[in-house]
Amino acid sequence: MRKFLEEKYFPRYPTKRAVLLKALHLVQHAYGHLPMKAVQEVAEFLAVAPAEALDTATFYEEYWLKPKGKYLVQVCRSLACELVGSAEITKRVCEKLKVEAGETTADDRFTVVELECLGACGTAPVALVNEVLLENLTPEQMEKILAELPEDPHDFADPTIDWKTLAEPGAEHGEGDGNGH
Repeated sequence: MRKFLEEKYFPRYPTKRAVLLKALHLVQHAYGHLPMKAVQEVAEFLAVAPAEALDTATFYEEYWLKPKGKYLVQVCRSLACELVGSAEITKRVCEKLKVEAGETTADDRFTVVELECLGACGTAPVALVNEVLLENLTPEQMEKILAELPEDPHDFADPTIDWKTLAEPGAEHGEGDGNGH
């Protein structure tokens, strides 16, 4: 990971410190959260104080200092979603899973959180389950979706998106050299 950061990101930024967010994202992607030891190693590698790396990790909502469940259920609580029932969706999810928002189920299958905005106000209320956007939700629909999730979260995907062709710009048109160019 260090070599990857050095080769891909150091040339793009004026200082090592400027790579902190990207480095934390890479660690989280590898581990599913940010282990404290890894945050310290990132700080050392980028020559920043460990407290600065930890402050950054705790400031942004997308970073997790504790492992999360196999399914991350994120319910939007923006004004548009709130006006059409997002609170009832969160309540139903939490009751069904026997957790509070911000907690993970005892079997580590689900983590439930509320977010400020998912950018889909026109189809409110909305939620994300892992990377799948669920729109025009009702509490009953959300409960049904949770009950029907496959054991392996990799088997749950948005059927309208082919991630393989979106993985690299131009891939669907035969463009690019396989290295993002």
